[in-house]
Amino acid sequence: MILTTHALIGAAIGKNIDNPWLVMALAFSTHFLLDSFRHGEYLDASKKQTMRDWMHVAMDIAFGMSIVFLSLALSEFNMKVIFNTLLGSFFGALPDLLSLLYVKFNFRITKIFADFAMRVHPYPMGSPETLWTLRNAVNDIIFSLIAIFLLFY
Repeated sequence: MILTTHALIGAAIGKNIDNPWLVMALAFSTHFLLDSFRHGEYLDASKKQTMRDWMHVAMDIAFGMSIVFLSLALSEFNMKVIFNTLLGSFFGALPDLLSLLYVKFNFRITKIFADFAMRVHPYPMGSPETLWTLRNAVNDIIFSLIAIFLLFY
């Protein structure tokens, strides 16, 4: 699933839950739940990434955070809600960062997260069900639209 979807779902959790500990736990665990649905991947962990691949990641993060910041800018100023929304957004995307640290940089302490992330994905990397196509992106779109609704509601 793209980082935007994970960040938006985490932000929606943060905006609607007062307890920051619960926000962190739910946003983090929801990441794995979302990854259990069919979705496309624009990065192949088994291949060396190019500058273009990293630009996709940067655009993905920038797009998701733009929506989160826009929702905060249009809402009533409340420091706790802002903090929890940003906290949820970060913890929603954190499992992908932990996996990246292991896969690309061999940070052994993050191996447990990378292994678990691979187990929850329903299809092996490189299979037709993980290609970046509209059919495989439907769940990303649906979950992102639900999160956007919750962020702006």
